[in-house]
Amino acid sequence: MSDVAVAVVDAETPGNVGTIARSMKNFGFSELLLVDPPTLDPAGEAYGFAGQAREDVLPNARELAFEDLVAEYHTVACTAVPNEDDRKHVRYPVATPVEIADELTDLDAPIAIVFGRERVGLTNEELAQLDRICSIPASEQYPVLNLGQAATIMLYELRALGMDDDQLPDERHARATEREIEGLYAEFDEFVDRVGHPEEKQAKAGRMFRRLLGRAHPTGREATTLRGLLRRASEKLNGEE
Repeated sequence: MSDVAVAVVDAETPGNVGTIARSMKNFGFSELLLVDPPTLDPAGEAYGFAGQAREDVLPNARELAFEDLVAEYHTVACTAVPNEDDRKHVRYPVATPVEIADELTDLDAPIAIVFGRERVGLTNEELAQLDRICSIPASEQYPVLNLGQAATIMLYELRALGMDDDQLPDERHARATEREIEGLYAEFDEFVDRVGHPEEKQAKAGRMFRRLLGRAHPTGREATTLRGLLRRASEKLNGEE
């Protein structure tokens, strides 16, 4: 994984810093860099907003000057408003978070993802000194996200650079075997016959059920449960217990 830090320039409130620290913790990032930060009181909102990041990311944050950030890191500036073409290079060319994630995967350099102020973001002067421009695709009518939202989306897209694994199970969908699914089809055909569905329509009903399950990809437990319900319903219809 690449060495990726997160930098916040001139955060307007301690809560902004705490929110970003929490997002960092969510997606496996630990190095927080602060340029001209507000006072971060351990009893204040920064630590209150940080969740478990108050235990490590936040207290280990490093304060540095903007000039040092530029000198020490390959910087990716996050902004909501890029330039449209190459007549101005302050906010151009621009990449999406997904594209940035691909670019950074094999980059052998210390990297900093740089966020600006809640209200005005990074200034043009600051952007001019940073290496890469990134913008989150959003509505043309209102593309400006709040700082916490922007950081969370950006770090989610970069998560492969911050963590080796996630909390999701390795096997996310254990599809039923073909034998189990075919057994369910047969049970449905029998049910359709027992319910008195017109004989000339039974084959069509069976095909529709097959197409439905073909899109659903039920698990083994789901297929077994559905088969049992159809069998039970058939027995009830025939007066069996």
